[in-house]
Amino acid sequence: MSQDDEQQTNARRTGDRRNARDRIRADREREEATRRRRRTLTAALAVAGVLTAAGALAAVVMSGDGAGDDSAGGGASDPITEGRQSAPVTLSVYEDFRCPGCAQFEQGFKKTINELREAGKVKVDYHIVAIVDRKDNSTGSTNAANAAACAKDAGYFTAYHDELFAHQPAESEDRFADKKHLLQLASKVEGLDTPAFRDCVDEGTHDGWVAESTKAFGSSGYDATPTLLLDGENLSADRTAPFTPEILVSKVEEAAKEAKK
Repeated sequence: MSQDDEQQTNARRTGDRRNARDRIRADREREEATRRRRRTLTAALAVAGVLTAAGALAAVVMSGDGAGDDSAGGGASDPITEGRQSAPVTLSVYEDFRCPGCAQFEQGFKKTINELREAGKVKVDYHIVAIVDRKDNSTGSTNAANAAACAKDAGYFTAYHDELFAHQPAESEDRFADKKHLLQLASKVEGLDTPAFRDCVDEGTHDGWVAESTKAFGSSGYDATPTLLLDGENLSADRTAPFTPEILVSKVEEAAKEAKK
């Protein structure tokens, strides 16, 4: 082999090795890009999964006749409203304190919703219902909803609402059926645990409101908790679609712009 031929052969080998390294590097970069896309998609779908699972649970529970217990005392089914009345956008939230999907939703969205409300960007209408009680013929959802309404009377709804979801028991345990446990949780909210609040919880002062709220939900056409509406638009209509706090903020800002037109 001539010297020129040997040099050409070595050059080809060097080029082949370089090309092989380039292909390996490109393959690694594609794999890493794929992993990044998957991580992003997983994060975006996490909330969608929560809403889907919650929908399956609520669909079973709401398959009953949808009637409330009128003997509980009756009364309006108006939501508990938190935030400035002048807020340009209204976020309606349908929740059950025993609903696991609702607790997961609150874990992911509580901070964002509270920030939007405190900034005056939204007012929040909480429709608190007791559909899980129907599943196991218990009283925890009703008792917790009543206690939350009692907290609203005292001016501590949001703080107590957040405590209830933060300490949600397993469905099989239903510790919310124990009113003493609800009072213990109230002690975590400074200023809430008063004789008036205790009487309200013990006497089930707002049980009638809970029954009416649950009855209204049964005939609303919404078949799952949590259900979210933004100025009437059902954000939970497609429970398989990605939905994140960032998406909620974007939708609130868009709705606020529309409200100003």
